[in-house]
Amino acid sequence: MNPETEPKKRAGNLRVGIAAIIIAIAAIIVGANSYATVTYGHVGLYKTFGKLNDNVLSPGIHLKIPFVQSIIEVNVQVSKAETDTTASSKDLQPVSTHVAVNFSVNKDSVYNLMNNIGGNFDQVIINPAIQEIVKEVTARYPAEDLIAKRDVVAGEISEHLTKRLSKYDLVVNDINIVNFKFSEAFNQSIEAKQVAQQQALKAENDLKRIEIEAKQKIAQAQAEAQSLKLKKQEVTPELVQLKQIEIQEKAIDKWNGQMPQVTGGATPFIDVNSLSGK
Repeated sequence: MNPETEPKKRAGNLRVGIAAIIIAIAAIIVGANSYATVTYGHVGLYKTFGKLNDNVLSPGIHLKIPFVQSIIEVNVQVSKAETDTTASSKDLQPVSTHVAVNFSVNKDSVYNLMNNIGGNFDQVIINPAIQEIVKEVTARYPAEDLIAKRDVVAGEISEHLTKRLSKYDLVVNDINIVNFKFSEAFNQSIEAKQVAQQQALKAENDLKRIEIEAKQKIAQAQAEAQSLKLKKQEVTPELVQLKQIEIQEKAIDKWNGQMPQVTGGATPFIDVNSLSGK
């Protein structure tokens, strides 16, 4: 072996080895960028040099052109958007409303949504729509009705929001008014009104109780008067005479036949003939 060619051969082998390593690394990189995974609960869209493809990809592994194409994922599960809104009621009471909206994306229309609005559609479309509709609906009700008719208000907001978001292929699944917050002065007036209503109710109940007790007493008095009247109707002259005879008979039965003795005074006059029956 020629000593002069040995270094050259080694250098050539080194270059071949390095090239092989580079090719292997490149192949790994290209292979890794030849596919992408769309996770469960999402759909995917091809993006080629910044342009979206309208082919909607289902969850799973999908091939793509390395460094040319990418796959963006869009969540089609139910998501939640929460918004705070400040408005005025029909009677001009300031109202702060915290609203939570559950929504989802129509997967068949993902391309239109992403192509026209973009991934931040919740900030661009949903939150402004919630604020506008809540203000509009709140202005139709007095402050007290917002509290008493919370379900009705929520239903009206949901109806208008569903109609608005359907233009963008967004589905409203549910809406909840988490809280109505009013001014301190209004809260105090509501509390005072509730106290007054409770006192009025108590007074009304007391009046009813007094009326019932009075009616009971009247009924009792009427019953006693009726009873006394019936008793009086039963007392006849014949009954009185009969009672007198009974008393006299009892007195005769108890008489021992001796004249009563009286000292220190006039002798009483007794009709002996009446006693002897002559």
